[in-house]
Amino acid sequence: MSYKFNRSAVLEQAKLHDSFYLYDESIILENTARLKSDFSGVSFLYSMKTNPHPLVVKTILSQGFGVDAASLAEAQLGNKNGVPKEMIQYSAPGKTEKDIEAALPIATIIADSLNEVKLIDKAAEKAEIKAKIGVRLNPDFTFYSEKGIPSKFGIDEEAALEAIPQWNEMKNIEVIGIHVHSKSQELNAEVIGKYYKNMFGLAERFQQKLGHKLEFINMGSGIGIPFSVNDMPVDTAFLGSRMSELMSEHSISDTKIFIETGRYVSGKCGVYATKVLDKKVSRGKTYIVLDNTLNGFIRPSIIQFVMGFAKDDYPAANEPLFTSRDAFEFIALTDETETETVDLVGNLCTAQDIAAKDIVLPKLNVGDVIAITNAGSYAASVTPMQFSTHTPPAQLFITKDGEIIDK
Repeated sequence: MSYKFNRSAVLEQAKLHDSFYLYDESIILENTARLKSDFSGVSFLYSMKTNPHPLVVKTILSQGFGVDAASLAEAQLGNKNGVPKEMIQYSAPGKTEKDIEAALPIATIIADSLNEVKLIDKAAEKAEIKAKIGVRLNPDFTFYSEKGIPSKFGIDEEAALEAIPQWNEMKNIEVIGIHVHSKSQELNAEVIGKYYKNMFGLAERFQQKLGHKLEFINMGSGIGIPFSVNDMPVDTAFLGSRMSELMSEHSISDTKIFIETGRYVSGKCGVYATKVLDKKVSRGKTYIVLDNTLNGFIRPSIIQFVMGFAKDDYPAANEPLFTSRDAFEFIALTDETETETVDLVGNLCTAQDIAAKDIVLPKLNVGDVIAITNAGSYAASVTPMQFSTHTPPAQLFITKDGEIIDK
C-alpha cells in the first residue's frame, strides 16, 4: 500500500461513523514545507475551493500562505483567519456589485472581464477609495501551445493591452497586477517551467504598455499530484530553480510572484472511509453496498459515468471532476486474504450510484471498511451530499499529534 493514511485511526472512527473523510495535518505540513523550501522568493495562495474545511484552511494559512478565493465567502474566510488584504486574491468570474463592494476592504480583486473593471471602478468611487486591482488575462499561449484559445476566464491578452489606456484614465482604480490560470493537474515540470517563462514575457509586455511597475504576477496553479499509482510527482525542486532563474533574467524587479497551490497541499492529506452496509449476489454478480458513495465522494462514481460513454480506454481529463480511470485506490481494511470480484455500489435509489465495477478485493462482510485515496481536494467540496437526504459523511481532522477533531 503506497498511499499514506492512519489505518488505526480510520478503523477507530469507523466505530462511530458509517462514512467519513479524515484529513491529516502532518501531510499538509509536509506539502507546505516542500513548497516553501523549493521555491525562493515566491508567495503561495491556497486554492480554498479544493477543500474549505476550517482546520485544513487554518493549517495551511498558518504556514504563511495566502488565499486564492473563488468566491466572496472564501475571501471572507481568509480575512477571518487574519490573512492581510494583499494576500487574498479574489478572482472568480461573474462577480456581482454586492460581491465587489464587500470584497474591496478585505481582498485584492482580480477583474475577470472588461465590464468587471468598470464595476470595480464604480464600487471604488462609491467607497471613496482608489482600489488597487489585478486583471485576469487569457494569454496568447497555453501550457502546450504558443497560440491562445477561447476561454470563459479572463480578458484576451490583445483586448487587455488595448484597454490599458482607458484603465489608466479611470480615477478610482489602479491596475497593479496580472493573473493567469491556464491549467491544473500538470505533472510535467518542463511544461510548467515553459509556462512560467511565457508568463514573464507576458508580464513584461503588459507592464511596458501599462507604463508603471507591476506589483504582482499571479502565475495561477498547474502543479498536480499523482493520482494513478503510475504517476510521478512533480519535480518542485526543478520548478523552484527555474523560477529563480526567470526572476533573475527578467526586468520585473520588486514584483511579488504568487503561485496558487491548486490541489497540491491538500490533495493527498485526505482519505475517504465508508462502511459495508450489505452484500448481495444477483445472477452471479456480487454487489457490495456501501454508505454514501455518489453522495459522499462523487468522483469515483464520475469515473464510471465517463467510462460508460468513453470512446477509448483512457479518455482525456476533465478537471476537477475527472482525472483518469485509475485515479483512486480502494483499500479493504481487513485481514482477509481470499479475494473476490465485486461491484462497489452505494445506498442511493439510482443505478448510477456505482463507485467501482469488477474490482478484485479481499472478501468483505457487513461492517467492514473501505478506504478510498486522494480524497483531500475536490472531494467533499464537489459532492452532492443533499441527494436523497441521507446523513452526510463526517469530516474529521487528525492533528500531527494524533488527536481527532470532529467539526
